[in-house]
Amino acid sequence: MSELKTGIKCTKELTVTEDVTAAALDSGGLAVYATPAMIALMEFAAWDSVEDCMEEGRTTVGMLMNVKHLSATPVGMHVRAESELVEIERRRLVFKVAAYDDAGLIGEGTHERFIIDTDRFMSAAEAKKQ
Repeated sequence: MSELKTGIKCTKELTVTEDVTAAALDSGGLAVYATPAMIALMEFAAWDSVEDCMEEGRTTVGMLMNVKHLSATPVGMHVRAESELVEIERRRLVFKVAAYDDAGLIGEGTHERFIIDTDRFMSAAEAKKQ
């Protein structure tokens, strides 16, 4: 298990395909990289960066995303999302996130995650069914 500390970074990459476009995800009508897909890639980078730091039975869940999507990316271009853990406040983790395509910055902002007990969290979620 790694030590949880500020400065932890992670990068995730993909090539934009039709299935992650605004048209495919119903977040718009154009065949460009969808904002929800960009946010998901940023969140994946943040989650993965700290997952090895979690004790057995714990993980993190996303609770806040504050991101600007600055530039459109067409199908076929490469996208890279980066995260950096910039603040730890008890169980709240704050990340600086950014995404780039081959031409430059396409999105940036902050993302917050919360450290949770997996069993307790899932029990509470499942109890909503009753």
